[in-house]
Amino acid sequence: MPGLLRGVARTAVISGTATAVSNRVSRRQAGRWAEQDRQRQMVYEQEAAPVAPAPPPPAPPAPVAADDMTAKIEQLKQLGDLKVQGVLTEEEFQAQKRRILA
Repeated sequence: MPGLLRGVARTAVISGTATAVSNRVSRRQAGRWAEQDRQRQMVYEQEAAPVAPAPPPPAPPAPVAADDMTAKIEQLKQLGDLKVQGVLTEEEFQAQKRRILA
């Protein structure tokens, strides 16, 4: 019986050691993979950084029509929308407004 008990105890110790080593290796690998993921995410975020916005499209020319004031009002509304959307700066908006109203 003591030989059997010794064999079972040895097997339990070996099994416990193997499990502990396996868990440690798994945690270390998970840590390495997490670090690689963080580095890849940082590179991806740097590559996806916003680029400078494109210059605003020129305002459409005023149509030659009898109802010229309505067309100017419509252009001013479109400019206002572009300004609200952040496409035009305040200076660009004012310059285009002066051009339309001139």
